[in-house]
Amino acid sequence: METEKRFVDKLKTYLLFAGPTTLVFVTVIILPFLFGIYLTFTNWDGISKAYTFVSFSNYKQVFQDPAFWTSFLRTVKYVFWTVLIVNGLGFFLAYALTGNTVKGQNLLRTGFFVPNLIGGIILGLVWRFIFSNVLVFIGRTLNVGFLSYSWLANPNKALWTLVIVSVWQYSGYMMIIFIAGLSNIPKELLEAATIDGASGFHRLRTIVLPLMVPAFIVTVFLTIQRGFMVYDVNLALTNGGPFKSTELISMHVYEKAFLAQQYGVGQSQAFFLFVLVAAISLTQVYFTKKLEVEV
Repeated sequence: METEKRFVDKLKTYLLFAGPTTLVFVTVIILPFLFGIYLTFTNWDGISKAYTFVSFSNYKQVFQDPAFWTSFLRTVKYVFWTVLIVNGLGFFLAYALTGNTVKGQNLLRTGFFVPNLIGGIILGLVWRFIFSNVLVFIGRTLNVGFLSYSWLANPNKALWTLVIVSVWQYSGYMMIIFIAGLSNIPKELLEAATIDGASGFHRLRTIVLPLMVPAFIVTVFLTIQRGFMVYDVNLALTNGGPFKSTELISMHVYEKAFLAQQYGVGQSQAFFLFVLVAAISLTQVYFTKKLEVEV
């Protein structure tokens, strides 16, 4: 009886403080997610009330859709360069703005972080104007060949505009995470290494980078997740053009589900993408966890 009473008391406490949050989470996240999985086994078009159960035929179409895999491989290329440049630049900014070597550090940190606060649609429209007008004007005025035309109209360079905008947007956010990581490195270790005659590069390679692995785990995870799920910037900046050369996987899934009215197939592609991204992210976390160094 006493055990049951304790359980009931704990349940009441949980329902009192966490019950509303749990209800919202289940209603808004869990139930739609499970219903979405159910729809992957139907032929629903997203509009009609009637639909039938089609088993795994939607998943078969995922593997037989060449446009899906083309968009996926294009997204992998985009994610690879975004993760590499964002984390490299974010760490460089954090390392440069930590310590007393640069004046106005707080102002610079704020300036680099601000792009992350701008909505993706607005960000894409602003950079579309920059790529289509500002840079073209500068290129033609200064006779710079590669800036004399809009990269958004070149299928070979349009994807790089997405990379540039994403780097500009996320580097400041990752910089904040790296600054937090650098602040946790014991100063005694760096001072001892300096006294022993270690150069700045040697301290960076042997002390700073190994102790920054936990921060890199977080930043790489976030950039991978955001990279695969990007849609708003893709829509506002290039809208998948020219000639679908910048159509990333999220845009392809949206068009399949809502524009082509094949909601079952689109939902199957979305769920398959979710499994792939989860597998990639968990694999990244698993292997980078092994690189952690304890102080």
